[in-house]
Amino acid sequence: MSKTVSLISALLCTFIWGTTFIAQDTGMDNIGPFTFNAVRFFVGFLAIVPLAFLFELKKFKSEFKLDIKTFVFLSFLIGLSLFLGSALQQLALLYTDVANAAFFTIFYVPMVPIIIFLFKRKSIHWSVWPSVVLCLIGGYLLTNFHDATVRLGDTLVVLGALFWSTHIIFTGIIVTKYDLPLTLGAIQTLLVALFSFIIGFIYEEFIIENILNEIDSILYAGILSGGFAFVLQIYAQKNITPAPAAIIFSLEGVFATIAAWFLLNQILGFNNLLGCFFILCGVLLSQLLPLIKRPA
Repeated sequence: MSKTVSLISALLCTFIWGTTFIAQDTGMDNIGPFTFNAVRFFVGFLAIVPLAFLFELKKFKSEFKLDIKTFVFLSFLIGLSLFLGSALQQLALLYTDVANAAFFTIFYVPMVPIIIFLFKRKSIHWSVWPSVVLCLIGGYLLTNFHDATVRLGDTLVVLGALFWSTHIIFTGIIVTKYDLPLTLGAIQTLLVALFSFIIGFIYEEFIIENILNEIDSILYAGILSGGFAFVLQIYAQKNITPAPAAIIFSLEGVFATIAAWFLLNQILGFNNLLGCFFILCGVLLSQLLPLIKRPA
């Protein structure tokens, strides 16, 4: 039952991320990327923190009979990874197409098992590797990348994918030690908001009128994606190891494509549908093949 809840949490989280991609792109018509992220994640923090106090305050006190230094250190690493990943992705949207950004973002799918393999933190089921290949092929077909031009901004997206992968890995570590998903979600969103505000204050202009002009995109990206989706990710990774979790999260591209079809009237071509099929196959393989028992 707990594995089922984690899978549902992962799928819902991925759906929110995918549909938020449009809000991220349109939300910078009047404000800069760091201003957008600062307000977006602060809104996410305000949405989560009352729930953290309501449901986890007593648990928070009991958990810290353990090692508070480890909790603070891992929370900082998660917040820093989330800030760098989201900042680079948001900044890259100024310099590259959504198609390129969507394709290179899913590079965290191969990065997660490679990083885990290099540091030998956990053994990886062999099904991860063909699943990764299927997801990358699916991402290529899904985003019409063959019609795009590679830009310097794509480097930012690839670098951001590295930090998305470390965020997934660090989340996988901390959820095995502490059962505080709402508290962790509040801490990481607050850290991202603070880091984004500092850089935005130096390099951008905080104009209230311009921020209010983007309020619809900010509220959607803040409350749902910046807030609850990352809490759902923490719930999901309680029973799903980082490598398979990264493969499930690659469905973000599928949901983004479907959202663009409904909201922006973008037509799905045969290659887009084939890309969805490849990613779905990759996700299913990563979840079903480990369940097959080898004969004794």
